[in-house]
Amino acid sequence: MATAAAKRYARAVFELAQQEDQVEEWSHRLARVRELLSDPEVAAVLTNPTIATERREGLVATAPHLLDQESTNLARLLVESGRVGEAKAIEEEFHRLADEAAGRVHATVTTAIALEAPDRERVARELSKRLEKDVRVSVVVDPRILGGMKLQYGDHVVDASVATRLEQLRRRLAAS
Repeated sequence: MATAAAKRYARAVFELAQQEDQVEEWSHRLARVRELLSDPEVAAVLTNPTIATERREGLVATAPHLLDQESTNLARLLVESGRVGEAKAIEEEFHRLADEAAGRVHATVTTAIALEAPDRERVARELSKRLEKDVRVSVVVDPRILGGMKLQYGDHVVDASVATRLEQLRRRLAAS
């Protein structure tokens, strides 16, 4: 879950990206910034309060082989504001905003066994039809659900797993 600050940064970057018609480019830039700032050794240096902020920002600025000018500016801003650890949340929120603007929904389907491509496509097609939006489906395999599936998109969860049904049955029997 993105913090309020991560949401503000993501919204600012997204609005800039939209104005410049560079949403895709900024998506790649944010991925590179996240990769750099999430490296444990890099993050340890960039968050070290014993190193002057200007010096930490300078370290980011000396990586032109990793980041372009816009990405460097964002990374420096995150170092300056003490938000290095929020790069991933900013990237995720940016993608959420981009998907929302494009009318896309990401859904996660959890099943006990891997879904074959036709089944994944059918789930995406049915959900797209129901939501009247383009749905991108990712599949997670979790044998603990025993059978059936869990579907999560946005704030919605549809749990039609065998494990959940068995738990509901157990509760009803215990209550009687």
